[in-house]
Amino acid sequence: MATVKQIAELLGISNATVSRVLNHDPKISVSEQTRAAIFKTADEIGYTKKKVNPKIDNIALLYWVEEGEELDNIFNESILNEIVSQAQSRNMSLVRYDKRDGIAAVKEDMAGFIAIGWFDMEEIECLKRITRKGVFINTRPDESLFDSVQANQDSMVRQIVDYFVAKGHKSIGFIGGPDYEMVTHKPLMDVREWSFRQTMAYYNLLREEQIFIADGFTVKEGYRIGADAINKLQDAMPTAFCVASDALAIGALQAFNERQWEIPGRVSFFSINDIGIAQYVSPPLTTFRIDISIICSSALDLLMERILKNRTTTKTVYINGTPIFRRSC
Repeated sequence: MATVKQIAELLGISNATVSRVLNHDPKISVSEQTRAAIFKTADEIGYTKKKVNPKIDNIALLYWVEEGEELDNIFNESILNEIVSQAQSRNMSLVRYDKRDGIAAVKEDMAGFIAIGWFDMEEIECLKRITRKGVFINTRPDESLFDSVQANQDSMVRQIVDYFVAKGHKSIGFIGGPDYEMVTHKPLMDVREWSFRQTMAYYNLLREEQIFIADGFTVKEGYRIGADAINKLQDAMPTAFCVASDALAIGALQAFNERQWEIPGRVSFFSINDIGIAQYVSPPLTTFRIDISIICSSALDLLMERILKNRTTTKTVYINGTPIFRRSC
């Protein structure tokens, strides 16, 4: 069996140096050439060691989420709680910072960071000065500098439209919300709306009057936009709606139920997120489930690569969703 001593002898360096590099000691100072040679030699002679998660201290957990309606924050809070749980099992020590703390509160000696939420230009520039070893969840402010993990919303919307078309729907509407360029806050078309437009155009079914964009991804806005759709379209109502989030869909369902529209008899709804309450609304909501556990484990994997292996090439990872069929379509 290959040993640390053999690697050290082959390279002419100390056992301690080899051991610390192989154990990803973040405090050891060696050249990238030496580090690469150690891992290459270990692989060539078949060295294996018991897998132990190295202790990583001082990881900043940046939770930059505005307070809002409880349903609107369920998704982000679920990500937050899962990151904390998984980091603990990986022997990673987190220091949490909230938006109200301000970016100036973040310590400059942090080993890396996980970021949840939205950051302005000044905050991103501050993070760039501190470290490039960071992972953003569900946003990507600078793909050339930072890693990111995101739900594959483009694919989910395309699958929703494909499903409705396969079921014979010819009139399909969209309920969505706004998006903004993360750093400059310039208004942008949300990726879900863009994907809907592209897919509907492919089928030659796109109708501008059937697209409704709310002022935010909230239950309240979903209700308002649902009522607006009813008032404007009346008998010209689409037979199905692709909805960008569960919160919007739940609000829209309430508006349609109050006005005695049959769901799914007259109008079907299919949304994204599968928050806990989605199965309890009337009717239970068909939606895409996003595996938060996989999103979080992927984010932590990326961060460990940046910290322990000094990877410099950035990665953007997209996580696909799973359709959960209930009674809204």
